[in-house]
Amino acid sequence: MKQLSSAQIRQMWLDFWKSKGHAVEPSANLVPVNDPTLLWINSGVATLKKYFDGSVTPENPRITNAQKSIRTNDIENVGKTARHHTMFEMLGNFSIGDYFRDQAIEWGYELLTSPDWFDLPKDKLFVTYYPDDKDTYNRWIACGMEASHMVPIEDNFWEIGAGPSGPDTEIFFDRGEDFDPDHVGLKLLAEDIENDRYIEIWNIVLSQFNADPKLDRKDYQELPSKNIDTGAGLERLAAVMQGAKTNFETDLFMPIIRKVEKLSGKTYDPDGDNMSFKVVADHIRALSFAIGDGALPGNEGRGYVLRRLLRRAVMHGRKLGIKETFLYKLVPTVGKIMESYYPEILEKQDFIQKIVKREEETFARTIDAGTGHLEELLAQLKADGKDTLEGKDIFKLYDTYGFPVELTEEMAQDKGYKIDHAGFQAAMKEQQERARAAVVKGSSMGMQNETLAGIVEESTFSYEKEALDSSLSVIIVDNKRVQEAETGQEALLVFKETPFYAEMGGQVADKGDIQDKAGQVLARVLDVQKAPNGQALHKVELLADLQVGQTYHLEIDHKRRYAVEKNHTATHLLHAALHKVIGNHATQAGSLNEEEFLRFDFTHFEAVTAQELRRIEEEVNQQIWQAVAVKTIETDIDTAKEMGAMALFGQKYGKEVRVVMIGDYSIELCGGTHLGNTSEIGLFKIVKEEGIGSGTRRILALTGQQAFEAFRKQEDALKKVAATLKVPQLEQVPAKVASLNEANRDLQKEVAELKEKAAAAAAGDVFKDVKEAAGHRYIASQVQVSDAGALRTFADKWKQADYSDVLVLAAAIGQKVNVLVASKDKAVPAGKLIKELAPIVSGRGGGKPDMAMAGGSEPSAIQALLDAVADKL
Repeated sequence: MKQLSSAQIRQMWLDFWKSKGHAVEPSANLVPVNDPTLLWINSGVATLKKYFDGSVTPENPRITNAQKSIRTNDIENVGKTARHHTMFEMLGNFSIGDYFRDQAIEWGYELLTSPDWFDLPKDKLFVTYYPDDKDTYNRWIACGMEASHMVPIEDNFWEIGAGPSGPDTEIFFDRGEDFDPDHVGLKLLAEDIENDRYIEIWNIVLSQFNADPKLDRKDYQELPSKNIDTGAGLERLAAVMQGAKTNFETDLFMPIIRKVEKLSGKTYDPDGDNMSFKVVADHIRALSFAIGDGALPGNEGRGYVLRRLLRRAVMHGRKLGIKETFLYKLVPTVGKIMESYYPEILEKQDFIQKIVKREEETFARTIDAGTGHLEELLAQLKADGKDTLEGKDIFKLYDTYGFPVELTEEMAQDKGYKIDHAGFQAAMKEQQERARAAVVKGSSMGMQNETLAGIVEESTFSYEKEALDSSLSVIIVDNKRVQEAETGQEALLVFKETPFYAEMGGQVADKGDIQDKAGQVLARVLDVQKAPNGQALHKVELLADLQVGQTYHLEIDHKRRYAVEKNHTATHLLHAALHKVIGNHATQAGSLNEEEFLRFDFTHFEAVTAQELRRIEEEVNQQIWQAVAVKTIETDIDTAKEMGAMALFGQKYGKEVRVVMIGDYSIELCGGTHLGNTSEIGLFKIVKEEGIGSGTRRILALTGQQAFEAFRKQEDALKKVAATLKVPQLEQVPAKVASLNEANRDLQKEVAELKEKAAAAAAGDVFKDVKEAAGHRYIASQVQVSDAGALRTFADKWKQADYSDVLVLAAAIGQKVNVLVASKDKAVPAGKLIKELAPIVSGRGGGKPDMAMAGGSEPSAIQALLDAVADKL
């Protein structure tokens, strides 16, 4: 068996499949593009679903890749096991309707065992297969696999809802009896018992059926196009080929662990408890790659995952004795390990470190807040006479503040309290179920459409013409090819040549008409999308009959196209302006160029300030006013990159690409249509900037006439304000408003002082009515106040003298009730008492032992609440 580095394993994998005619697909961004079913790219096949479901036909039906992936369902197991990771690399080879079972297995066996490739010992390989799949069994035997090394497993059938499915066959590497102390043997595989002896290194899925949840598996229909989908974990292969005890002792992790050793002063022992070292090494890899791909820490979705990973890593760093910010110092080490295939980590190192360090510093403050919250919980337990910290409270500390359970347990036990582990596990399970439900909103792949995939007629799009004559090649009605479409039907049409732009790259599709030679409109084009083989599919409403083979006049809506081009060209200027004003990390995360507006989504870690938006707007308008020529050239991808062309998010480019150049201000790869000169945009106006998800911002903007109308609308509103304020000149409005604000503040201050005097006078009467119950002196009274803040004023006055041990105040404010409880008696925690009283007025509340507040909805029950105080005491 060869001793290979992880970089050599990855490259050998790609080279082998390239030698078998496979195209090497680059590793895609971890943030999915146009796929709401995924939170992250979580496998090698995830970016290729469009090929498997037939919506797009690949240039080469044989594909191989090394795909960075993230899975977060089992974060808690990272560090505890030998093989759990959040970020990992999946090596894959795929066949889209080309070769199938025989070649997939034959080539797989060759790659694993040939001295020219991985050269793994044949006697160490074991294979599982679906019991009914005799063809797979026979093929492995024919390749040279021993029958005793073939293990039937009922679960070896891959399917997720409706869509492509089929049996799978998995390859395991036997690490020997040193990893099987109980000498269980092959039973570990046959009964799927968790073990460290038989390591799964590769799974080959034979996708041959269209799964239908309504049918028994034996009744599934065969796919019109059978596929191969495989996945081999690079980390596991590295562990096997480097003789490592776990994945963490490979060259993918050990340099990070060595760096952590230096920072912590602790030593990593392969045979000891090294969970904290492993967690830090795993999580900083995931953080570096995810942030490098545009995801940012936050409070929801992907951002929440990253924040949770970072906080977990920081807490494990603390367990190693590292008190200062340190994770950001590990980013260069991650970059150097992965540089051969992922140079972007080192290229974006400064930005990644900035985000990680800032998040670490924020968490340091959060830890202090969490400690304070835990101390409050323990104080409440003491006051209630309880000895166990509830699971829901432990989970809140874990989920909200990032406190590991061990830290909560340690702090609680130091003060003599027990931990409700079962309650915590129940809360954790609920959270995991919610997370899984939120991530997967649909099936893994769509059903293949044989009709659309069967369109092979050539069709070209004309950038130069907005009207032309063209022959009709294909008509599809009700998902069937026909020779003629009739009036009133809705159909899909393919022409030999078309001026209609198919929706792509954020630019909406053209609309327009299909006419006869006399100019009579025969059909309205409602939408244009790409067919699996790239042709423009015109969705039309038929006003007359159309026949295949006939020539028709195609004409787009010129005015609509021109408006869309204004917004599309402005989008390129906006993208460049964002880079100039807030930084190159502001990469495109989606866009929409409509007739009436443009929408641009980009990665950024905070709201864009008003000053920055003003600068961005000025940048774009400067380029418009300078009347810069917009030029488009076609060239090869390498030349385009040498020119400095920026690729748009989520786009896949072929060998020949279009480069759109707006002077030297913006150079982008783009297949859309554009203006000839920036002056045609007329005017650019940002109307909204907002967050649409963790680490992702959105700008809505207008151009041309719409931008002018937006300015006119703002001017009209300002004129109305000026008229109301009786200000003759618009520029005098700000000074007048500032003057009125100052006068208003003075009046508010005067009102507050009067309220305080009135409250003090009223308090004198309230505090005279002191009662006693169960040895506690208390005051319980209804007061007349205008807001809940006045209740606190009463409480402040009460605290200044020894009026009573407990104060209960209630006020009817509008249709609502506000209740305040204050206590100087440790035996009567205010938070506990208010929880007893609030339900009487159909309310709820809480607070600290010395003061608590509640709201309710039944003012008529206030007296009942006050009467109940003595009983509650």
